[in-house]
Amino acid sequence: MRIGELARRAGTTTRTLRYYESRGLLPARRAENGYRNYDEGDLRLLLQIRTLQDFGFDLEETRPFVDCLRAGHPAGDSCPASLAGYRRKLDELDALIGQLTSVRAEVGTQLARAELEASAALPGGPEPRCELGGHP
Repeated sequence: MRIGELARRAGTTTRTLRYYESRGLLPARRAENGYRNYDEGDLRLLLQIRTLQDFGFDLEETRPFVDCLRAGHPAGDSCPASLAGYRRKLDELDALIGQLTSVRAEVGTQLARAELEASAALPGGPEPRCELGGHP
């Protein structure tokens, strides 16, 4: 298939495919007429890359999965390097979850403090303002 069809089937753009090709993630096969030529295996590579990017992998982190597929494995995550990539990503996600949990707790503490101070300072709430005259 040609580049436009591959892009359409993968849900991406021809520009993205050319970029992947320049990064060595997508093969640069050319037909005799000079057009790029792709097959179903290339579509599998692209779908693997897109899935991993949806999971938060950057483009370079997808390389072991692509290499695994290119080596003829039925799935891009059936090779040791791919499994190591999953482990690294889980460690990264766990660290981010820990940071977010800590920040959430701090924000909750600040909110509770601010609400307590606001209720102590203004037991009945703020005084109503008269919008017409500009006086309280």
